Amino acid sequence: MATLKHPIQEAKRYVDNARVILSEKAEKDGDYYNDGKYVKMAGNTAWNGVLVALDAVLKVREQLKKGQRLDFKDYQEAISKKDKKMSVPLLAAYNSLHKALGYDGNLSYKIVQDSMKQADRMLDWAEKQYNKINSN
Repeated sequence: MATLKHPIQEAKRYVDNARVILSEKAEKDGDYYNDGKYVKMAGNTAWNGVLVALDAVLKVREQLKKGQRLDFKDYQEAISKKDKKMSVPLLAAYNSLHKALGYDGNLSYKIVQDSMKQADRMLDWAEKQYNKINSN
């Protein structure tokens, strides 16, 4: 995997792309979206952005053995060691972006917007951690 020059900016690009998918493709009608396919796509895109940001600060991929696949538990353990108070927001982001949006395609506008806020919160935290790591 190629190393990104600024992985947090790349992660933000993913989340921005998710917002574009929602606004241009998911067809909001009142309190709901009409197209679950695009809600799923947006949820998965935003979740992948969160993972890009977490990879930049948690270095979980570097701890894998050859051929080993990452699991959500790897991220949970790593974030708990780095900043225990972020364990709950990570779980909330996983449940909302990956499960409710990415798997279920939840059409509720409120749930989608709350999920995107979870992505923003995780990226804000990751950016602060990334800046600390790279300010030395």
